[in-house]
Amino acid sequence: MARRSAVSTAAMVVSAVFLLVGILGFIPGVTTDYGEMQFAGHESEAKLLGIFQVSILHNLVHLAFGVVGLAMARSAAGAKAFLIGGGLIYGLLWLYGLIVGEESDANFVPLNTADDWLHFLLFVGMVALGVILGRRPSNP
Repeated sequence: MARRSAVSTAAMVVSAVFLLVGILGFIPGVTTDYGEMQFAGHESEAKLLGIFQVSILHNLVHLAFGVVGLAMARSAAGAKAFLIGGGLIYGLLWLYGLIVGEESDANFVPLNTADDWLHFLLFVGMVALGVILGRRPSNP
């Protein structure tokens, strides 16, 4: 049985966290003001863990990221691409959140300040994992 590469393992863990977050976003209690959740837009008042503003769309994006990540994690090259590419997407989301006002109609995901800084951490962390672990040979 072949050993899984470190980059594949990291991508699987990150993907599992995205799946968990996507599921938790649909659980009342874990998500506060659950009854105020909208499909999309800044009007959604639901907050995961009472901190991160979420909507149905936001939760579905987390679930999709998790599914795509698990599929890509089956190979070292795919895992590296998921971590770096996904990290860059989160970097763009971080910038988007900084530029677009929280009450703007353009804030369709929705994003609040806590989301923005979490996206920054995901950007840095995912890209770093992809670059650092992606350099190591697949079969140590």
